[in-house]
Amino acid sequence: MKANDPFKKNVRFGIGVFFTVLEGLLSACVYMAIYLLLNMLLNNTVTIEHLNNLTFLIIGFFTVRLIAYGFGYTQGQIGGGAVSRQIRLYLGDKFKRIPLSRFHQGQIGQYVNTMTSDVSNYEQILTHRTGNLVKNISLSVMLILFVCFLYLPAGLILIAISLLFIPNMWLSFRIVKKYGNARNSVCAEAVSSIVEYVNGIQTLRAYGMSGTRNKTTTDILREYSKVSYKYEATGIPVSFFFNMLTWLSLPAVMLMTSKPWMLGIVSGVDYLMVAMMPMLLAKLYMTISVDLFGYKNMMISKRKIQAVVNEPEETGSMEPLHTATHEITFDNVDFSYVPGEPVLKHATFTVPDQKLTAIVGDSGSGKSTILNLIAKYYEANGGTISIGGKPINHVAAERVLEQISMVDQDVFLFDDTIRENIRHARPNVTDEEIEAACREANCDGFIRRMEKGYDTPTGENGNLLSGGERQRISIARAILKNSPILLLDEATASLDIENELAVKQAIANLLKEKKTVVMIAHTLSIVKNADQILVVSDGKIAEAGTHDELLAKGGKYAAMWNAEQKLSA
Repeated sequence: MKANDPFKKNVRFGIGVFFTVLEGLLSACVYMAIYLLLNMLLNNTVTIEHLNNLTFLIIGFFTVRLIAYGFGYTQGQIGGGAVSRQIRLYLGDKFKRIPLSRFHQGQIGQYVNTMTSDVSNYEQILTHRTGNLVKNISLSVMLILFVCFLYLPAGLILIAISLLFIPNMWLSFRIVKKYGNARNSVCAEAVSSIVEYVNGIQTLRAYGMSGTRNKTTTDILREYSKVSYKYEATGIPVSFFFNMLTWLSLPAVMLMTSKPWMLGIVSGVDYLMVAMMPMLLAKLYMTISVDLFGYKNMMISKRKIQAVVNEPEETGSMEPLHTATHEITFDNVDFSYVPGEPVLKHATFTVPDQKLTAIVGDSGSGKSTILNLIAKYYEANGGTISIGGKPINHVAAERVLEQISMVDQDVFLFDDTIRENIRHARPNVTDEEIEAACREANCDGFIRRMEKGYDTPTGENGNLLSGGERQRISIARAILKNSPILLLDEATASLDIENELAVKQAIANLLKEKKTVVMIAHTLSIVKNADQILVVSDGKIAEAGTHDELLAKGGKYAAMWNAEQKLSA
């Protein structure tokens, strides 16, 4: 296996399987001891010494079995858990290399399901299924060989019954392939639906949609229940039929061996042991059948993990992106989220170095898409995007983002303290530098008024803070990062007047430094002093110029400005 193979087994896992098999084989030795005892009883050679020796032998077997089982189980659990941890760490690292666009295309539920449910299922293979399967199969082989030793024809019957395992497993695996994959797919959809329901619970309640969306979630869970039922209802008869054939081996073996027993060819003890073995094998086969069925189903989880492992990673040079200037150029850039539905069409413009460029336009015209392409959240379908004269098409997104600070409309905060959330911008900064950035971001005041100050928890995704507070913390991160390029995506949208004024002041402080700034604004009064204004319409740059120049043209911008003035009058 490859050194970086996330499924690579460790020594402890191998030791666990070995001792589990050893424990199973030792359990067969108990039947050998019973065989010796029955022979002594039949031949009337029983003595206290023989009984004591046999008793101590059985106690010895049980003691060694107990030690082997305890040690093997512990090692198997530790080894399997280590592989599971290894897979989760690998996936966590893999997620950092998967193109960001994948996380904007409804893949989150699938990734959550893979990281949690699928990895847990695969861990079950390692910690329980594998060891038990190898142990029970080895024990079955040993018991069949024992019957062959006692009376070969009876052993051949058991071998024939064992060969029926092949069509049984073939049918079972077909069922797993049909319904197991469907169940896992529905499970991933269910996780996505639940994640969406929980994340949107506030909106659902506000608009009285809880029942509607709850019905959607309930429907997908009901579908999961139906698929699971079909899965079990189809698989159980196959296992039951094979189990019935296995139990029929008991009368077959008894009939086969009865005549040789009556003729004295087979001893009474041998006949008794031969008659006992089909019952033991029937129970073993039932366990093996269930484990194999579960093993095959869980291998679906492994394939889903492997699918994530095999997902294409972001391409591009990891060499640092060094440029003397930081102007941004779009040259005939095309982009579409869905093939055949273009969002940008031959977009061509330049954002001047260390100047403020504003982007305005109707909703859905492609404004946010431009920022996403600059940050390399998505790759352009055509054309060239350059920073400082260097095309970024073949530069890793990580290297491009090193040059960019972003303030989004929807701010994401980690479930941590305010201080640590800001520190993510530059992990090695001092507390004093964090506090200085917060003063510039106009958030030092409200932070210090909190009981725990900078050590105040923000809650999950910052839900313990208001929208304006989250926004100003986001601006503090951007100030602290101090990147040469600043992207602002409607940073003052959806805020009340007081918070909007506070955020505007914070942005003004952020713009004091000479940076290449691209700002999307929902109100034109905010951007009228921009060095350049780009008007986006239908995926194209319809107009470009300063506020006065665009008003003089009397085009789309002038119409938008006049409409805004009427609303504010």
